[in-house]
Amino acid sequence: MSRRTRGTVPDQGAPRPTVSVCRGCCCGTPKVPGVDHAGQLAGLRRSLEGAARVRAVECLDACEQANVIVVQPSAEGRRAGGRPVWLGLVNDPEAADDIVAWVAAGGPGVAEPPEILDLYTFRPSRRVQQELDRS
Repeated sequence: MSRRTRGTVPDQGAPRPTVSVCRGCCCGTPKVPGVDHAGQLAGLRRSLEGAARVRAVECLDACEQANVIVVQPSAEGRRAGGRPVWLGLVNDPEAADDIVAWVAAGGPGVAEPPEILDLYTFRPSRRVQQELDRS
């Protein structure tokens, strides 16, 4: 696993979803102007307290999609077939609100995401996927 993505995969038996908010070389920086990056992270933590683990992580190697958020399923969601969902270009408060509503309802494998999140969903490169699969 590259140094950029090391440590971004949560415990496979996590009792609640994990929301990983990229805060690396592009995400969370002035390279993405007009976004209150600190406010976005604080708002996610505040809104999902008790419902999900929210953490800032190093660069997820998807800089062209900045700001990137990865929603990883809970143990229950994983048993139900849920897999990590990568969301890119999360640069407006409404997108963050939609993510909060979905994760609070259970996240991947437990609750269907709002259809609007289809506009933000993307697949990371094969290299990043392979690195995550090996961990």
